[in-house]
Amino acid sequence: MSAPVVGRFAPSPSGRMHLGNAFSCLLAWLSARSAGGEIVLRQEDLDPSRCRRAYALQLEDDLRWLGLDWDRGGSAGGEDYFQSSRSEHYASALAELERQGLLYPCFCSRDALHAAGAPHAADGTPIYPGTCRALTSEERRARARTRRPAIRVRVPDIELSFSDGLQGDFRESLARDCGDFILRRSDGVYAYQLAVVVDDAEMGVNQVVRGRDLLSSTPRQLWLQDRLGLPHPDYYHIPLLLAPDGRRLAKRERDLDLGALRAAGVHSEEIIGRLACWAGLLERPEPVRARELIPLFSWQRVRRTDIRLEHTSLGF
Repeated sequence: MSAPVVGRFAPSPSGRMHLGNAFSCLLAWLSARSAGGEIVLRQEDLDPSRCRRAYALQLEDDLRWLGLDWDRGGSAGGEDYFQSSRSEHYASALAELERQGLLYPCFCSRDALHAAGAPHAADGTPIYPGTCRALTSEERRARARTRRPAIRVRVPDIELSFSDGLQGDFRESLARDCGDFILRRSDGVYAYQLAVVVDDAEMGVNQVVRGRDLLSSTPRQLWLQDRLGLPHPDYYHIPLLLAPDGRRLAKRERDLDLGALRAAGVHSEEIIGRLACWAGLLERPEPVRARELIPLFSWQRVRRTDIRLEHTSLGF
């Protein structure tokens, strides 16, 4: 007998939700609810320079307005559902990886990596050339006098593959396509790759629905899960909503901001209906409540390719 589905919303409270965020949340919610499962709301506020508690509360209000409820987490669930309050959990995982001899300090700046012309991974980050991998203890001490290091994990030269529930088989070489990656930044902030692995395991999440742009980060998360003795969730990487010029919708550009849509008098049922149509669950973008879509949901019906919008005006 399979375990009950535990899905999650994991927004970053760095601004108002846009339709791309809502699209991801809707499909995660429908997948869990159609299986009789539950939803965890976790606020991924790792970066203190970008994330605000007020944004987190606004995200919760937007989700309720859309009819997307959750069973655990959020502000009512306490601080343990905010990544900014979970540093001790990440420190424990980091200590275990250190015990295994997998970590080393890195003194390279982001600007230096870009200036060096390093190749980039599929997620846009430079593939680390291993500059600090083999530094001697004396060299590390000397560099530490002028720069606080980030912490990188040493990846093996192996190929990992997994079967995504929507995109199918995916394969990646950790050394060639990813490289040693950061687990804690030089300013002490823990990296997404480590935090999400620890959080999903400790919160019992066994189904992860997220944007296709994160597909390439999954093999390194699977590898971390194995190193830490954690289970592998099932993954579903959904298509992205793209602006007419092909770029991904982004909070910083206020693309189809839910605040603007709500202020303009757009109803939540209109938004849900449009998202469901884009996903492939409805033939036409007609108003519908999220709960009315539960009996219609099937991953076989969800489209796999990115969705380019005709325009990004309030009429969407």
